[in-house]
Amino acid sequence: MTELNNQTRRRYSAEFKQQILAECAQPGASVARVALSHGINANLVHKWRRLAQRSDAPQQLPTFIALDLSTPARIPDADICIELRRGPASVKVTWPLAAAEQCVTLLREVLR
Repeated sequence: MTELNNQTRRRYSAEFKQQILAECAQPGASVARVALSHGINANLVHKWRRLAQRSDAPQQLPTFIALDLSTPARIPDADICIELRRGPASVKVTWPLAAAEQCVTLLREVLR
């Protein structure tokens, strides 16, 4: 079941971990109750569950998706809303998204 080394850190066998995970998978089982019944911390059991889920998940490689860049993307009819505060004073600026470059130019000048 467990083995102690010089640092008194417990090492659990793969079979023991599988037994604990199987008990936790039972309907109505509580991870905390299963851990307590075996004298181990529930956080450790949660860690084992996360690791088991990761190892069971199929490894997916990223895939390339080609995008058509021949036509420009349509900019939605939205606004840029900026609120600047300095001490008790505040300024709120609403700018059309289609004119974002001009908004950037204005902000550079204001923030100098």
